[in-house]
Amino acid sequence: ATMKRALLQIALFGLLLALVTTLPNKDDWDIYSFYINSTVTSRYATTIITSRVANRMDESKEIEFQVQIPKNAFISKFRMFIDGQVFDGVVKAKEEAQQQYTAAVSRGQSAGLVSSVGRTLEKFKTSVNVAAHKKVTFELTYEELLKRMLGKYELQIHAHPMQPVKDFKVDVYIHENAGINFIEVKGGLSTKALANAITKRHSKNKAWVHFSPTEDQQKICDSCGEQGMNGDLVIVYDVNRYTLLGDIKRSDGYFVHHFAPLNLPRIPKNVVFVIDRSGSMHGRKMEQTRIALIHIFNDLAEEDYLGLITFDSDISYWKRELVQASKENLESAKNFARGITDRGATDINEAVLQGARLLSVHPREGSASILILLTDGDPTTGVTNLEIIQSNVKKAIAGKFPLYCLGFGFDVNFEFLEKMSLKNSGVARRIYEDSDADLQLKDFYEEVATPLLTDVTMVYIGGTNLTKTNFSQYYNGSEIVVAGQITDNNGTRSVTFSDTSTTVESTGIMSESHMQRVWAYLTVKQLLEKELMLSESKEEEMKKALALSLKYNFVTPLTSMVVTKPQGENTEVLHKPKEGVAHDPQDSGLLIRHAVGASSRTKIHCYMYNTFLYCFTNAKYFCKSHTF
Repeated sequence: ATMKRALLQIALFGLLLALVTTLPNKDDWDIYSFYINSTVTSRYATTIITSRVANRMDESKEIEFQVQIPKNAFISKFRMFIDGQVFDGVVKAKEEAQQQYTAAVSRGQSAGLVSSVGRTLEKFKTSVNVAAHKKVTFELTYEELLKRMLGKYELQIHAHPMQPVKDFKVDVYIHENAGINFIEVKGGLSTKALANAITKRHSKNKAWVHFSPTEDQQKICDSCGEQGMNGDLVIVYDVNRYTLLGDIKRSDGYFVHHFAPLNLPRIPKNVVFVIDRSGSMHGRKMEQTRIALIHIFNDLAEEDYLGLITFDSDISYWKRELVQASKENLESAKNFARGITDRGATDINEAVLQGARLLSVHPREGSASILILLTDGDPTTGVTNLEIIQSNVKKAIAGKFPLYCLGFGFDVNFEFLEKMSLKNSGVARRIYEDSDADLQLKDFYEEVATPLLTDVTMVYIGGTNLTKTNFSQYYNGSEIVVAGQITDNNGTRSVTFSDTSTTVESTGIMSESHMQRVWAYLTVKQLLEKELMLSESKEEEMKKALALSLKYNFVTPLTSMVVTKPQGENTEVLHKPKEGVAHDPQDSGLLIRHAVGASSRTKIHCYMYNTFLYCFTNAKYFCKSHTF
């Protein structure tokens, strides 16, 4: 066994050495300017990253551009300026780009230019050959609708130019007609060492954040080094909310409605936790789950009701029925949680059905019910067919309450959990195996901890082609966003939203192109969710999502951007990666299989953490190496 391990290490070291020798030598080129410019208007952020690089050598050099962008964003533009020529990326339907993609892979290239990295970011990476003493400018644009969570919006900007840069700056401009309630700057780059590099100011409805560290400062902060900065700047803010029904912004033909009513009474809730205790939850995962549950129980109010189920191949109940969250009952629940230990297989089907039964047996008038599943693996016993499980669960829940699925770690079938959640008005969330996994669990619970409205239906007079208007629950600190087109037949080109007692008309006018892009972004996001939910009859939805992705130049799971380069260089293809895929399977997957002598059918899971790549096969850890 020791000899095998030694051979594996030698093979991996040799593989890594070969890879390192092919990477561009960063000492040969100079990033002399690096700008990140982000403009947020009505919670919609457009960010442009511009990097200007010079080849200082007497010979041509391969020059690299590498940045990290938020996972929720769509790339909408990529350009390179070389010696007076502009090379634009062109967004095409995925099938049209497939030929270039296949050709690139056959040459041994990594054709997917974007890969998942970490919890919230994706990595965009490309390179181009630049002649001696010439310059190249890279320009990447991405767009995202900021989501309100726990009473705030967060704009995350990751700065990692790969070397200290003489002319480095981040400029953020925020314009909110509703008025800015507060604004803060957080993240790893807002530390004491860089405090004087950040300037922040805001008026009633505008805010500016400017970040411009010197070359020396870029080497000495907490997340800095000889290769410059590698960290986040996070702009956190919220807007004023004067009206109960929110505010509507409109352009000539489009509107966006942000709805986050104030001063609503808290609704008592019924919450059932369904916790996986199968063997793979052994050790740290189980310990962190127990810690999180005990924290969560402390936050329950006396008018709430609680259920707790644990499962492997068998089901165990804390109580057979929902019980009130009295002090005495909560102590009992905590004791039950402390005693959860990992053991057998994974019967997800029966566990979720039993959780749904607990909530269905005793419905309480005027309360909101929530079902939360936590699992780290695929179903391995009982009903194991994923489609049958989804069908059983949907029938059992019958639209009465949302199901939230938390996938712990990377061995879990996240797409299965995502589908099951979306089919039942919930969402899926990955819980990352890390020292703060218990806090991740607690933070998720806090997002849904205070329901304020149930069965929300939004109705608009004069609106058409609306995004989602039905919401099973609205939680404190979140926000409902609806966008649509304004019909011509009402004569006034306006839109009205009303409930039984109050009406709100549009409160502000924005540029038409901006409003259209918000509507298109939200429509495409929701159509892609619908694709996950529907097993058939989704052709029309996907045609619409593809048409919008192409019209607005969004790189989505339905489109690819063909990145053109100077003549004689290989064309590359940019794809939107799936959640949890650490690397393009065409490149590192093959390299790892080769390194460990695994067959092409061996299922390998890899994920990134702290610049290391961790790999598993058949749930068994087999290698750890520096990032490929």
